Amino acid sequence: MTSADDAPVGCEELIVGMDVGGTKAAVRATTPDGDLVADVVVSAAEWDAEPADAAAGWLLDVLKRALPAGSAIGALAIGAQGLDNLQVAHDLERALRHRGHERVHCVNDAALLVPAAGLDEGIGLIAGTGAIGVATDAAGSPLVTGGWGWVIGDEAGAAGLVREATKAALLAHDDGEPDDGLLGALLSEFDVADAERLARAVNDDATMANWGPRAPAVFRASDAGSALATRVIDDGADHLVRLVSQLRRRGAVGGTVIAAGGVITAQPRLAESVRALLAQRHPDLDFVVLDEQPVAGAWFLANRLP
Repeated sequence: MTSADDAPVGCEELIVGMDVGGTKAAVRATTPDGDLVADVVVSAAEWDAEPADAAAGWLLDVLKRALPAGSAIGALAIGAQGLDNLQVAHDLERALRHRGHERVHCVNDAALLVPAAGLDEGIGLIAGTGAIGVATDAAGSPLVTGGWGWVIGDEAGAAGLVREATKAALLAHDDGEPDDGLLGALLSEFDVADAERLARAVNDDATMANWGPRAPAVFRASDAGSALATRVIDDGADHLVRLVSQLRRRGAVGGTVIAAGGVITAQPRLAESVRALLAQRHPDLDFVVLDEQPVAGAWFLANRLP
């Protein structure tokens, strides 16, 4: 028996799932009979998947605070940002087992989408803080593509969209083109007066915390008629569909693409652009935007642990 605190002898062992993303961590726990005992969201600002010992300590500290005092954890499944290959995931599992958690399974957070949708196989796409695609091949081996971070990749993630929108707006400015609304939207969002100050505001604080929350401004500009903003969004959709193509070339199985993440679930314009491109390039695939929280997939995986 393992515990989130000092568990009393004879207490029920909980089924626990965790979804740890770039900005927040969700915990869902039930009794073996399915009675909900915890369903909370906390900040994940300090999360890092490596080194494994520190990551395990962080996770268990979150669980200690999220679960009722004295809770015993019978099965634990974690989907977390940064678990981009099997070795990192296995290292974290070993660190958690070393701390007494024998029934544990760790995957990338995007791998939670398929079980959260009630499916055994499929392709998961996350467009939230970042952007990543995951699947499994016919042998059950995990496949991951994208997710390279907001500075050099994650084109459909919140920070990546702001990066690309800023580049597009500044290039158009240097070309001498009149502002079609995107530059003005970014100036207002960053609370600066001109293009030069916008560049400084973006470059001087190149963090998810500075870039990511500005993404809605890009969608507002598109809704107001900005062709540049619409192109940035469509390019983000193209990137997500490219992730699907990469996964299928590597042997991904499943007939459904499941999308989740704060950007694609909150912005129908991005979701519909992905849907249209998938229909062109992969007409045999269904596309759904997840209407359940991904932590449900973690709970599902925990509940299936032997």
